Amino acid sequence: MELAEKIEALPAEPGVYLFKNERGKVLYVGKAQNLRSRVRSYFAAGGDGRPQVPHLVERARDVEVLVLPTVKDALLLENELIKRHKPPFNVRLRDDKQYLLLRLDPREAWPRLTLVRRFGDDGASYFGPYTSSASMHESLANLRKLFPLRSCREGVFRDHQRRGRPCIEYEMKRCAGPCVGLVSAEEYGSLVHGTALFLRGRSQELRDELRASMQRAAAEERYEDAARLRDRIEAVERTVERQQVVSERPVSRDVFALARDGGEVELQALAVRDGRLIGNASHSFSDVALDDGALLASFLGQYYGSGGADLPAEVLTPAPIEDEGALEALLRERAGRAVYVHAPQRGPGRELVELAETNARLALGRRLGARESVDAALAELQERLGLAQLPRRIECYDVSTLSGSLAVGSRVVFEDGKPRKADYRRYRIRQAAGGDDYDCLREVMRRRLDKVEAEPLPDLLLVDGGKGQLAIVSAALADRGLSVDAAGIAKERDAGSPSLRVRRSGGLKAERLFLPGRKDAVSLPPDSRGLLLLQRVRDEAHRFAIEFQRALRMRAGLTSVLEDIPGIGPGKRRALLRELGSLRAVREATAERLREVTGLSVRDAETIRAFFEGLAGESAAAAEGAGEGSSVPKEASDLRPDADRGPDVEADVERPS
Repeated sequence: MELAEKIEALPAEPGVYLFKNERGKVLYVGKAQNLRSRVRSYFAAGGDGRPQVPHLVERARDVEVLVLPTVKDALLLENELIKRHKPPFNVRLRDDKQYLLLRLDPREAWPRLTLVRRFGDDGASYFGPYTSSASMHESLANLRKLFPLRSCREGVFRDHQRRGRPCIEYEMKRCAGPCVGLVSAEEYGSLVHGTALFLRGRSQELRDELRASMQRAAAEERYEDAARLRDRIEAVERTVERQQVVSERPVSRDVFALARDGGEVELQALAVRDGRLIGNASHSFSDVALDDGALLASFLGQYYGSGGADLPAEVLTPAPIEDEGALEALLRERAGRAVYVHAPQRGPGRELVELAETNARLALGRRLGARESVDAALAELQERLGLAQLPRRIECYDVSTLSGSLAVGSRVVFEDGKPRKADYRRYRIRQAAGGDDYDCLREVMRRRLDKVEAEPLPDLLLVDGGKGQLAIVSAALADRGLSVDAAGIAKERDAGSPSLRVRRSGGLKAERLFLPGRKDAVSLPPDSRGLLLLQRVRDEAHRFAIEFQRALRMRAGLTSVLEDIPGIGPGKRRALLRELGSLRAVREATAERLREVTGLSVRDAETIRAFFEGLAGESAAAAEGAGEGSSVPKEASDLRPDADRGPDVEADVERPS
């Protein structure tokens, strides 16, 4: 009765509503033009016909609402609340910061394309999102051949500007050379404009403008410019030819469709610009109880809610969405023109939706097939290794040292055969002797098990190594009174082979799996799905450890001479390198140029100049005293070895970026 009374007292205004269970956890977030009417429909006889409603109502114990001016504002807030609370009855689009975007700011003196992961309301143009980094980098590489904008940072740009010599990107015809005046501001502006048109898919408009510029250059007898424009037109046409024509009308559309198999849903998005299909993206969801209309409404609210994308003229869906006009209102406001959202029933629009549905079914089939393959691999491991449960979550540990120094450890985590990079960890060995792999692993395991309450143990704890490493892991678990399946994976021994992977007599070394309390290793066939999965996990742990060690080696082996300048702290050092571009540029800069650096005073500039002049005098004296039989290494004043000084590590366990 309390909940029923609360529902009757709800306002009949636009806003969002949150259903909660008895513990206050948010179960579902929705939006409505009329909050009272919408929430009341959930508790009417038979519900509103959606399959998830009876399950939601059964668990709901409270409802909270937030009144907003319009349903469009409710759509934006719904998007943020879904991200924050992760309610089980909503679908959740992957966070927008994970996607790659191309940013182009035409207000810069010499604009360039940069890679970012968030839209910004800063006046710049954003293109994307790109769900595949490989496809984005391929697009960017092709684009730079058509419109060679600079790709260097400001510091590098100014460094080449000072030298009066362009970089190798100019020689490779992937940069127009604005740093040394090899392109006028007007011509560079046309490259920026052409880049924006191409990324927006307005290829016909781009070709018309290029043809007009070519004819104008030919009429003015600027034949070299006309030839360059002709080549650019041909390159654009070759690129456009590779794009599939899906509509006779030069219209821009985003097309969405989905495929289902029980609670598994695959949603496909096609981007059509000027009637040509320029890209697609697939989004996967599991345990989905929403019907198609509610699912599409929730998905599109999150997809477009972050803003910044180049909006089409139409958004096509396979079924009408339940948003009461909120999405159209939002898109209209952001695009500055009408953007229509509808579900076509016939004609070219329906054909596009069917094309998206075909791709969604194919993507869902591939995903479910891959899941079956992973399930088979996990079942094989459980059976052959005698594991207590299916090893859906596997943690693998590796230790790496460099000649007894810079010892590091790594942890990688795989869930259902896929890496879970948010749970990766890096360990800088602090107490164990660097040359003792066993002691290093013991320290890593101790630090891991110290956090067992916050991070529960996996189904399988894997270590890169044989019986010795596995014994360390087993002892660490026994000391804490913990029990979990553990295993070691190592290559077979062949002392006469110079390679870690290849036998002396040829062929690859066999993998051996070690289990606690078992004398002999377990051997799985080379083509075993379970073995291939464990190899992948082990190789990932090894790669992760080596990358961390390499980063530490670079930081520990070379200490910047800037750290030795009195009165120049970290902030000023960063400003010097950011604005001048390199250590050499700092060393060669005049006092006047140093005073232009943000945050540096006249006294700082004089101190830096005097410091480098003193170093130059010392180097000259050392070279003169050494005679002709020796020489001072190039860049000796830039980088100096400092073996006694290790890198500063902020945290006991470093997470990957």
